[in-house]
Amino acid sequence: MFSLQTIFGSGQQFYSLLDDSAQAAYDSTKALHSMMKTADRQPALDAFKLARQRERAASDKIGKALVDSFITPIEREDIEALGSALYKIPKQVEKFADRYSLATKHLENIDFAPRAAMLEQAASVVVEMVHDLQKMNIDRMTALNEKLRALENEADRLMLELYRDIYSGRLDNLQMFLLKEFFEILEKAIDRCREAGVAAYQIVLKNS
Repeated sequence: MFSLQTIFGSGQQFYSLLDDSAQAAYDSTKALHSMMKTADRQPALDAFKLARQRERAASDKIGKALVDSFITPIEREDIEALGSALYKIPKQVEKFADRYSLATKHLENIDFAPRAAMLEQAASVVVEMVHDLQKMNIDRMTALNEKLRALENEADRLMLELYRDIYSGRLDNLQMFLLKEFFEILEKAIDRCREAGVAAYQIVLKNS
């Protein structure tokens, strides 16, 4: 006698699709950090476009699978919430890269690399959290959640340093405006990582 899983499938493909989505998000942050570390910091936008395309493709597959699948390994709304949070990470990173390409000459003396590195670290933690979903290990997920929270707290501290630079008097008005805008985009990208991490953590809390 066939089981329901035999007939309808186990829904395990969702883990793989979420993995793909998390990896695409991470790759976008890695590309940004790499760009910020180079001497000329010339934007190579293809890497960001590709990451966004991969993220969009993964998101579309998740949406289609939710429609087509009778069985999901975790609740549908949780899959949707995590997929949506992951989708927003490379979207925010691409926003930074696109705008940076238009303002490069005004930002020659501004070092974005430390914040970009922190964003990459946050996205790498999200990759681990999403990859570990199948294990439903609450201790492991709690440790990763705390690591992500610590990165978010450090990012908040760096934002305070940013405002110190803005009010230092060494920047002209345009630089002050651009510095604030670009760092706030990076801060929001880290917030998106945090949202994805919280979504993954809550899934494990529900199912462990």
